[in-house]
Amino acid sequence: MSEWVLILGGSTGHGAATAKRLANDGYGIIAFHFDRGDAKKLAVETITEVNEITGGRCHYFNTNAAAEETMDKYIPQIKEITSGEPVKLLLHSIAFGTTTNLFGEKPVTQRQMDMTVHVMGNALLYWTQKLYAEGLLANGSRVMGLTSEGNYVAMEGYGPVSVAKVAMEAIIRQIGWELGQFGITANAVQAGVTPTRALTKITEGWERWIENTKKRNPMRRTTTPEDVAGTISMLLQPEADFINCSIIYCDGGESRSGSF
Repeated sequence: MSEWVLILGGSTGHGAATAKRLANDGYGIIAFHFDRGDAKKLAVETITEVNEITGGRCHYFNTNAAAEETMDKYIPQIKEITSGEPVKLLLHSIAFGTTTNLFGEKPVTQRQMDMTVHVMGNALLYWTQKLYAEGLLANGSRVMGLTSEGNYVAMEGYGPVSVAKVAMEAIIRQIGWELGQFGITANAVQAGVTPTRALTKITEGWERWIENTKKRNPMRRTTTPEDVAGTISMLLQPEADFINCSIIYCDGGESRSGSF
């Protein structure tokens, strides 16, 4: 099995924390991000750190990972980087979509909904299909995506993202069901409310979300990207080979602790 992992959305938040953790675990990092402006500065900081940890075994591509032309262009490069060996992990950590309500002053449009569901849900399927066809997913490989409590709890401005994450969960479940016979597993990791840049884009009341979360979480704090990165690292161990088609909760019990 290759010592490389592939992260879609690896420059900030959960993706960046996972890249750093897995780099420290000894994996080479291949990651995609799509950053401009201030976000690009944060991405450069992540890339610099990951590059130092890996001793140069780090490849970041600043382009739209959800586009089919990106997959077709870069998968041959990924195969060259890994010398044709399968990647240990394909992680979907892209946080890019429309955050608005379904009704009201600015209801979500069909174009916005289609884009959100594609980028944050369906794109994981197309990456998996293409990587599998090229032999870059094989026995021992993991496919993972990040989900949230918003999939079954209605939240202000979260409707389109919720639909995308539900689609992603279904895709992950089906990937694990179909590819499990080849030793390829697929699971979703459900994080609790995490103070990241992505959270501030969901609602203007994100600071209230954080304070409420601290009160209702049994561990009296919010989830950190490092919590999620640690969970993903654990799921790459051989002892996790039989965990498949599942949702793994990394939220301190938050989702079991009453109303949002």
